[in-house]
Amino acid sequence: MISKYDLVKYRVEQSKTCLNSAKLLYKESAFADSANRSYYSIFHAMRAVLALDEYDSKKHSGVISYFRQNYIKTGKFDAKYSNIIGKAFEIRGDSDYEDFYVVQKSDVQEQIENAMLFLEAVESYMEKTIEAGC
Repeated sequence: MISKYDLVKYRVEQSKTCLNSAKLLYKESAFADSANRSYYSIFHAMRAVLALDEYDSKKHSGVISYFRQNYIKTGKFDAKYSNIIGKAFEIRGDSDYEDFYVVQKSDVQEQIENAMLFLEAVESYMEKTIEAGC
């Protein structure tokens, strides 16, 4: 049986893989694909945190809503992460689904930096939480 801590580690690794892909795609000037991978880095990092609560959702909006309600509004994560999530979700949606939408290089660079910040915050939170035995 897989423990919730195994699931946390797995999802953090997924987040790191997506972040690395975002960086490589950025270097290749594949900005829409890089924005997509940056978003998924954040998404998998959120899901890693939610694994501690044994919560998941089939909808991205469910994951985002739960994370905001239980981790941002409670002060476990700074409110700035809500904006990071929202912007990444919006850019990924627009670049994936809107005809003729062109994501800007500067936006993608910001998304990569935000994904790095988000992942660092999640890893720090996990370290403290797991050490505390929660």
